[in-house]
Amino acid sequence: MALTETVPAAPAHEGILRRQSLRESAARTYARSLPIVPVRARGLTIEGADGRRYLDCLSGAGTLALGHNHPVVLEAIRAVLDSGAPLHVLDLATPVKDAFTTELFATLPRELAENARIQFCGPAGTDAVEAAFKLVRTATGRDGLMAFSGAYHGMTAEALAASGGAQHTSVVRLPYPYDYRCPFGTGGERGAELAARWTQSLLDDHKSGVPHPAGMILEPVQGEGGVIPAPDSWLRRMREITAARQIPLIVDEVQTGVGRTGAFWAVDHSGIVPDVIVLSKAIGGSLPLAVIVYREELDSWQPGAHAGTFRGNQLAMAAGAATLAYVRANGLCRRAGELGARMLTRLDSLAAAHDCIGEVRGRGLMLGVELVDRDAAADATGARPADPGLAAAVRDACLDRGLIVELGGRHSAVVRLLPPLTITDEQADAILDRLADALTAAVRTTPGPTGSSPTTMRGTTP
Repeated sequence: MALTETVPAAPAHEGILRRQSLRESAARTYARSLPIVPVRARGLTIEGADGRRYLDCLSGAGTLALGHNHPVVLEAIRAVLDSGAPLHVLDLATPVKDAFTTELFATLPRELAENARIQFCGPAGTDAVEAAFKLVRTATGRDGLMAFSGAYHGMTAEALAASGGAQHTSVVRLPYPYDYRCPFGTGGERGAELAARWTQSLLDDHKSGVPHPAGMILEPVQGEGGVIPAPDSWLRRMREITAARQIPLIVDEVQTGVGRTGAFWAVDHSGIVPDVIVLSKAIGGSLPLAVIVYREELDSWQPGAHAGTFRGNQLAMAAGAATLAYVRANGLCRRAGELGARMLTRLDSLAAAHDCIGEVRGRGLMLGVELVDRDAAADATGARPADPGLAAAVRDACLDRGLIVELGGRHSAVVRLLPPLTITDEQADAILDRLADALTAAVRTTPGPTGSSPTTMRGTTP
């Protein structure tokens, strides 16, 4: 009797990925570039259903300040579950909420914390951005907004209108300081000063066509825009310009907050105190939570003027309070600043060896590597055209080597690193080792944007 040949069944994770592609919308993003099925995670490491282990430098787009499943976060969640406390409370007062608010206010700039109100919003940062816009419009009686090129503030209609890719919107777009691709062709302090002068001129010129706005929103470091830190001097100028004209300044710290940049809040570097600060991601300790904190004099809302069913997430508040306290007690802000500086130094060395790296930049553990077409002519400032194809190849090569990174920037050509604040020196080295190896592999196999030749390392031939 002949033996019947059997075909091995496909691994379970492949079926999960196939069903996802069939069932989920075309709008899915990370799942396209990261075809993995996470089943376990701890700290920096994710284990997939296929048994492979990955170093996670995406961290939930910056949500996981302490990495995956940190013990203090799990303990805080279990304490709420074991206590029998209600998990859904709308906006009622609870001991958990009180503890979270107290811990949060203890981290804020003193001038803001002493004269602040907090509004719990829906579960995402974009909900908090919407609340901030509504707040300043109500308080000022004005309607217009000022935002910046390259910005990203969320996916709801108003948040998108204030983001860099918006079309047909009445939001006034202002130049953001960007050394490598300076809109004024100068970069440095001169470029930042020209950007500030442009803003001041629009506001003071009665023929500019820009009405007095309800508020200005900015990111201290543009994350999705390509990891672009704003100079502290420019941030102080924006604070001076808005304060002198009674324009509420909204600072979006959704991704930069909770120690990410080397200070608890990115505004701490410059010393500015915003009128409204938008917070989400890491403040929930890995769970959905979003708030705005603002000056008391702006609190002109009527009861019910801004609401949301899921603004009382007890588990997120407990996890968030534990995260805030842990970051503060263990000096993780300083640690992020010091380790980030060392990682930048090594990335600079990588850039010196590769013509395809236009610039490395960042602040703290918010780092970016902008990839460019080495064969194209540089402009007057030395910048070359972006190379999104190479960036995608580097991301894929990183995944092959067990490193999860994502892309950002105007042309999706910036490789972004957002590791947890808890990583060790050895883990930081492993991240950079894998990135360097992935970059070397990608430049050897990826044609330039024109398809004329592969991108190569400095001092080598194709």
